[in-house]
Amino acid sequence: MPRLDQRLGLTRYEADAAYKRALDAYRKGDFDTALDMLNAALEAQPGRAELCATRGMVQLEDGEKDAARADFEAALKAFAYEMLAHYGLGVLAYQDKKWDEALDRFTRALYIDAERGETLYYLALTHYQKRDYTNALATMQRALPRLEAAGHRGKTDAGRWLRELSKLAG
Repeated sequence: MPRLDQRLGLTRYEADAAYKRALDAYRKGDFDTALDMLNAALEAQPGRAELCATRGMVQLEDGEKDAARADFEAALKAFAYEMLAHYGLGVLAYQDKKWDEALDRFTRALYIDAERGETLYYLALTHYQKRDYTNALATMQRALPRLEAAGHRGKTDAGRWLRELSKLAG
């Protein structure tokens, strides 16, 4: 039987409040505080896929690849369609030069959220690494306007890649 605070939704409220504080800390580059807040959120709601995946992204950004991978896998065990976990595993595979695995993970993430510019960007780079310049170009053409609309810092790199891919695919 669930605890009274769980039945009243208090742990969900606490987890959500800690999650919001974690995102604020992450945006400021304060990974230690972000991780502390995500740990608190997961203590209130263990195994919540979104929280596991977010903690994985913070750990990935902080260079903790093994911990990030464990969190991404835990997120997918809890919810097979957690986009951020597929994306994170794609980034890890890309960094490890496992192009087929990266392609699979980014494609899965894209099926879940077709509008995410970062996923399209990495998917385009993965096509490039596999020497599939036509798909790389088409995917980067989709990525750039989404990155621009979001004001993402990767839009400049995406513009450079688009010019390079246009030469290679043309």
